[in-house]
Amino acid sequence: MAKFRKKRGGGPQQINTASLPDIVFMLLFFFMVSTTMKEVALKIQLKQPEATELTKLEKKSLVTYIYVGVPQRQYQSTFGTEPRLQLNDQFATVEDIRNYIVQERESMRESDRSKMTVSIKADYDTPMGIITEVKQALREAQALKISYSARKVEQVPM
Repeated sequence: MAKFRKKRGGGPQQINTASLPDIVFMLLFFFMVSTTMKEVALKIQLKQPEATELTKLEKKSLVTYIYVGVPQRQYQSTFGTEPRLQLNDQFATVEDIRNYIVQERESMRESDRSKMTVSIKADYDTPMGIITEVKQALREAQALKISYSARKVEQVPM
């Protein structure tokens, strides 16, 4: 039988922590690169309409959003209960759309300006008259690529 000798060094073995800062910084950089920040805080109630035939927008950086809906409860005392427009983080009127589109177009690179798409995120119960006014203002601002946001609904086979 073989005999195993015990090491006589005293105390438990120490773990080498020399590479620990490298691992921490790799994790930090990973989360910094892969995480996106929420850009807009919604101040309206938004229940998107349902659709069966949807296409996903390719480049999100070329999309400008216009939100339409009833203000949330905390804003109803100030802005009422009628559907309102939200551009970025502020309530706006249809007249403000032209300046908003010009500002968004100016913030893009020159090569991407012609590819800009305006996405209308409207609440399910928003009257079509408001959507028509928004579309007319977009036409005046030369923003002719418009998409409507909806959530996908599975089609039931018959």
